[in-house]
Amino acid sequence: METNLQFRLAARPVGMVKDSDWQQAEEPLRPLADGEIRVKVLYLSLDPAMRGWMNDSKSYIRPVAIGEVMRAGGVGVVVESQSPRFAVGDHVSGGTGVQRYWTGAADDRSASFHKVDPKLAPLTTYLNTLGMPGMTAYFGLTEVGLPKLGETVVVSGAAGAVGQTVGQVAKQLGCRVVGIAGGKEKCDFVVNELGFDACIDYKNDSVRDGLKQHCPQGVDVYFDNVGGDILDTVLTRINMKARIVICGAISQYNNTTPVKGPSNYLSLLVNRARMEGIVVFDYADRYQIGVAALAGWLKDGKIKSKEDVVSGLERFPEALNMLFEGKNFGKLVLQVATS
Repeated sequence: METNLQFRLAARPVGMVKDSDWQQAEEPLRPLADGEIRVKVLYLSLDPAMRGWMNDSKSYIRPVAIGEVMRAGGVGVVVESQSPRFAVGDHVSGGTGVQRYWTGAADDRSASFHKVDPKLAPLTTYLNTLGMPGMTAYFGLTEVGLPKLGETVVVSGAAGAVGQTVGQVAKQLGCRVVGIAGGKEKCDFVVNELGFDACIDYKNDSVRDGLKQHCPQGVDVYFDNVGGDILDTVLTRINMKARIVICGAISQYNNTTPVKGPSNYLSLLVNRARMEGIVVFDYADRYQIGVAALAGWLKDGKIKSKEDVVSGLERFPEALNMLFEGKNFGKLVLQVATS
């Protein structure tokens, strides 16, 4: 009988996640009960937020329990069904977890499976621009950032999953867009392929000088994916009534010391600016609006979706750490199976 390979959380990580923080488990595939489906996982979404889910601390979602299959979004194909909602062969997206197969009730709210069409877009796109990163970018920018025509939008992590979409949507809304990314290759991609007006290479150049050069009129909207020193630096350049969208702080997730907060926060007071967080689940009842907008731009060739695919479920631990080492180029996806 075929077995289900799973990655379970074995320990709460301290600093970077280690191999010893994971337990690999093999379980036999049990028969389905009435109303259940079995999904063969094809691709997994690897996201910086996963690091926070491993911590035993209060957050917007409960932490992954010790011994529990690691939480992750995925795309797969229904291989068995005892539910009228899904037929064998349907492609679905939802909370699959880091495993080879997901088995459970078709209406499981924690999984929230919905059908996707591989004829309309590659399956990996449903984990990127048409998935949670895209929804985070779309609603974070349009609902929290509230960009206006002609304003300057700065995006950190510009070549990553959320950042690439934020910048492209901002361009569609008539904004000047400046990205911040690590390395010449990523910066060239952001400008030449995604259409940003400029990109600052934080690894090789001064972010402060780059902001002075590329944002001479200041910053109206800052979409922050990294936190730390870069957030602090951007705060020195914000305009009156600026909006700072706090999406993530990847520079801080593996700290063994307390998270570094912004020392320049008084700039918010001086400029009567606003800093607000974005949690994508708050917009779940309106995802279809974001998907429709982004799908239309994709179809018309106005925006692009770039994924960085790593193959092999057994490579999950090293692939996840790529996020925190700056090794991924685009949305990081783990390929579990081919079909």
